[in-house]
Amino acid sequence: MPEKKKPLSVQPAAAPPALDARAQLAAFEAAMKRFHQRRLAEARELFSTAAAGPESDVANRARLHMAMCDQRLDRETGRPQSAEEFYNYGVALIDSRKLPEARANLEKALALSPRADHVHYSLALALALAGDLEASRRHLAHAIELEPRNRAIALRDADFALLVRHPIFHALLYPEKRSS
Repeated sequence: MPEKKKPLSVQPAAAPPALDARAQLAAFEAAMKRFHQRRLAEARELFSTAAAGPESDVANRARLHMAMCDQRLDRETGRPQSAEEFYNYGVALIDSRKLPEARANLEKALALSPRADHVHYSLALALALAGDLEASRRHLAHAIELEPRNRAIALRDADFALLVRHPIFHALLYPEKRSS
């Protein structure tokens, strides 16, 4: 009769050794070093280790820094998510004269916040600089309708300087000069 093999017993994986206070502090310090070097993914891992240690103060600070790493890592993906993030990115793109990308981001901001006068204003600027004067005038008119101060801002805005004399903007920006 062949010998029966004994079934292998499945042993639970060994738990990681308990972190003592000194190892916890060392992990936290190493995490802080990487955090300041902007090596956030590595820092987050080390903060996670430190958060499991016995010293509650170090663990709490480690959890706080883990959250900061998560926020910064999310931001570094470069993908705006809120209307204000799309707006801010759109304005930066206008400044670097990447007008099609600026327009796309400002339109996304507007889709999320359709009554944001500052978004209409910036979109008007991006459209004007790209040469789409009629669409620019519509957005500037809406920005002024939502916030009348935008008229004065446009009159002082260096980027709008050449456009304020254009006939389609003139009546919008100088309503008091309308001929009867």
